[in-house]
Amino acid sequence: MIDREHLVRRHTLDVDQPDPASVLTVGNGDFAYTADITGMQTFVAHHDQTAAFAEQRLAVNTATMASWAWHEMPNPEGYVLADAMSTYDTARGPVRYPDKFDMASMMGGELPEELRAGAWLHMNPQRVDLGRIGLRLRAEQGAEPETDPAALTSCRQRLDLWTGTLTSSFEYAGRPVRVTTVADPRHARVAFRIESELLTDGLADVALRFPYASDGFFQTSDWTGPDRHRSVLERDGERDAVIGRVLDDTTYTVRLDWSEGQLAADPEPHVFVLTPRTSTLDLVVGFAPDGEADADTFASVAESAQTSWREFWTSGAALDLAGSTDPRAHELERRVVLSQYLTAVNCAGTLPPQETGLITNSWQGKFHLEMHWWHAAHFAAWGRPGLLARSMDWYLSALDTARETARAQSYEGARWPKHVGPDGRESPSDIGSLLIWQQPHPLYLLELLHRASDEDTRAVLLDRFGELVEETARFMASFVEERSGTFHLPAPLVPAQEFYDARTTEDPTFELAYWWWGLEIAQIWRERRGLARHTRRQRIQDHLAPPRQEDGVYSAIATEPYLRRDDHPAMLCALGMVPATPLIDPETMESTLLDVRDNWKWDTAWGWDFPVMAMTATRVGRPDLAVAALLTDAGKNQYLGTGHSPQIGSLLPLYLPANGALLAAVSLMAAGWDGAADCPGFPADGTWQVRHEGFIPWP
Repeated sequence: MIDREHLVRRHTLDVDQPDPASVLTVGNGDFAYTADITGMQTFVAHHDQTAAFAEQRLAVNTATMASWAWHEMPNPEGYVLADAMSTYDTARGPVRYPDKFDMASMMGGELPEELRAGAWLHMNPQRVDLGRIGLRLRAEQGAEPETDPAALTSCRQRLDLWTGTLTSSFEYAGRPVRVTTVADPRHARVAFRIESELLTDGLADVALRFPYASDGFFQTSDWTGPDRHRSVLERDGERDAVIGRVLDDTTYTVRLDWSEGQLAADPEPHVFVLTPRTSTLDLVVGFAPDGEADADTFASVAESAQTSWREFWTSGAALDLAGSTDPRAHELERRVVLSQYLTAVNCAGTLPPQETGLITNSWQGKFHLEMHWWHAAHFAAWGRPGLLARSMDWYLSALDTARETARAQSYEGARWPKHVGPDGRESPSDIGSLLIWQQPHPLYLLELLHRASDEDTRAVLLDRFGELVEETARFMASFVEERSGTFHLPAPLVPAQEFYDARTTEDPTFELAYWWWGLEIAQIWRERRGLARHTRRQRIQDHLAPPRQEDGVYSAIATEPYLRRDDHPAMLCALGMVPATPLIDPETMESTLLDVRDNWKWDTAWGWDFPVMAMTATRVGRPDLAVAALLTDAGKNQYLGTGHSPQIGSLLPLYLPANGALLAAVSLMAAGWDGAADCPGFPADGTWQVRHEGFIPWP
C-alpha cells in the first residue's frame, strides 16, 4: 500500500513572501475562504485583480464564497431572453437563438441598444463575495491600519494538505503574529486562532468588511456603492453576534463566535471590528442564507477539518511516482496532489463549478457546462464518485428549462446550455447558444458514476436519472439531420474549437464521435432498466457521417476552412476523452496527434488541451507523448506554487478545468480502460516507477 500521508506531505505548500498572485484557500466544495500571506484577508488592495489586469500583472482576489450565494442586479427594463435573440435559417425553418452579446463591446464603453438586453442577461445573476475577514495592524497607537504587506517580515505560511490547516506566521513592528485558519467540512464556516501580543497592546484587531456585488467579468465585489446594500448588527452578545446582509433581493446572515473581546460597528459603512485584549483570539464566522449559522468553536472546526481531510486522502485512488528517475516525475506528482486538493475545495459542490471555483469570480461566477466534465469527471475515475454525484442533481433541477430550450428550437428532449447560473437560464452568447459538446456530458458523467458505484447506488442512479438520460438522448437524436441515409450534425452549431462560423459549420470530428458515444450510453442505460435499445437512435449511430480526413489526418470540421491550428485541438478528444468508437481509426488519430504536436500554435491552447493530448496519446499507444504533453512548456500549461494554472493574466488567474483535466488524464494513463494493460500512459523504459491504487478503469 502507498504511504498516502507521506505522499501528500511531500507537497505541503509553503509561501515565504507576499505575492498578489499567491493566495491559499480552505474550503469544502460548497464554501471557500481565500487568504493572503497573513492567513486572513488583510491586504485586499494588494490582490485586486481589476487593477492588476489593467497593469498587465497577475493577481488573485481574496474572497469568501458559497454555492448558495448569488445576486441579481435590478432589472428596471424587464429584460427577458427573447429580447436577446436573432433568427437563423435551419432545416427546421427559422429558429431564434439568444446570441446578442458581445464581450468586446461590454469592455469598450457604451453599449448599442440592441445589445443591452443580452448584456444584462449575460451578467446576471452573479456570485456574491460574502465578506472579507482580515487583520488591522498598526505600528503604534493612533496610526492608520497597515496597507502594505511589505511591512511584514519573517513570513512563513504553510498549507498542510493532509489536514486542511493553513498556518501563517510573520512579524510586524518587531512583534510575532501567528494565525491558524480552517474551514468547516460541511458548512459555510471558517475559523481562526490568532496569537500575538499585538492583540493585547491594542495594535491588532479583526475587521469584517462587506461589499456590494459586482457584475464585472472577474470582479467579485464592488466597494464603491455603500448605499446600495445594508449591513445590520442584528444581535450583539458578549461573545457572539449576528450581522444581517441585504443586497437587493439577496439576503444572508453572518454569525460570529469568539473567545474574548468586543464587536462594534466601525464609522466606515459595512465594517465591523472585533477588538480583543488578550494575546490569543479564537474566532468562528459562519454564513447562512436562511436563519443563522449554528454556534461553534475553533477547536471543533479544526478537529472536523482534520478528520475530513484525512478521510479524503485515504479514500479513492493514489498515485506515487517516487523512485522514478525521469526528472519530470516529481513535478507531475506535485501537480497531481495539488490538483486533488484544489478540485476537492472548489469543484465538489452541489452546483457545477465556475472556472475559478470558489476562489474568485470569472464570467460573473457562472458555470460553463462544457467545462463540467473537466472539472469533475476525474472524481469517479479516482474512486471518489460521491464528490461528482453532489453536482449532478442540478441537472434535474434544470431539466424543465432545458426541455423548453429544445422545444423553442423545434427539437425534442432537453438541450443543455453553456454559460449558466443556478436557475438554469442560459446566458446570451453568439458562441454559447450554439455550442453542442456539453450535450453528452451528463450522460458520460452519469456513466462514470455508475461504474464507480456499488450495486445499491447503481440502482438508485438508474431510477433517479433515467428520465434525464432519455431526455438528453432525445435531443441528440432530434438534433441530427438525415441526408441520403447519412446523419449529420448540421449548422448552425459551434464546435469545441469555438472560432468557426456557426451558420456554416457542420460535422465536427470530436462532436461526431461524442454523439455516437453519448447515444451508446443512453442505449446501455435503457438495457440496464430492462428496455430495448432505441431503434432510431441505433440507426443514427450506425449511419453517422464519418469525420473528414485530409492527407491521413482528421480535420476539425467537415466544412471550410476544415481546420484552424489554434485554440483547442478538439478533434483529439474523439479518441482519448471519448473511448474507441466505430467512427475513429486509431492509426489516423495517431497521425493527427503527431500533426497537432508539430504544427499547433501552442501559445493559443488552453490548460485542458495538454491533458487532452495526453489522453489521446495513451489511447493510441504513445505513452512517450502522453507524459510530454502533460509537461509541455507552454504559457497556459504552467502550474504555480499554489497549484493554480493562469490562463489570461488576472482575467483568469487560475483555471480549474486544467487541474481536473490533468487528473482525468493521469488516471487514464495509470489505470487504463476496460481490457487495457496496466499503466498504458507511462513509458516502460525503466525511468518511471508508477505505483497506484484505487483507480476505476475508464470505458
